[in-house]
Amino acid sequence: MPNSAQAIKRLRQDETRNQRNRAAKSEIKTLTKRLFSAVESGDNTQAQTELRTIQARLDKAAKRGVMHKKTVARRKSRLARAVSGLAT
Repeated sequence: MPNSAQAIKRLRQDETRNQRNRAAKSEIKTLTKRLFSAVESGDNTQAQTELRTIQARLDKAAKRGVMHKKTVARRKSRLARAVSGLAT
């Protein structure tokens, strides 16, 4: 248990940030699943739409510090490669 007022406040801030970061990561995982289901069904237009959406969310996560920028770059690359494989 924190003893000082500063430590109590930091604990509150950490809990808030943890919930916000978890929600952002969960949203990214959900969007990734939707993208891969569109790729598996062969729906190119839906996959392109999902790709644009998830790339924006990933960029936002990197900007806010939820995920590391190189992790975001790697995921965007893998998703784009999956969608481009669908187009050919």
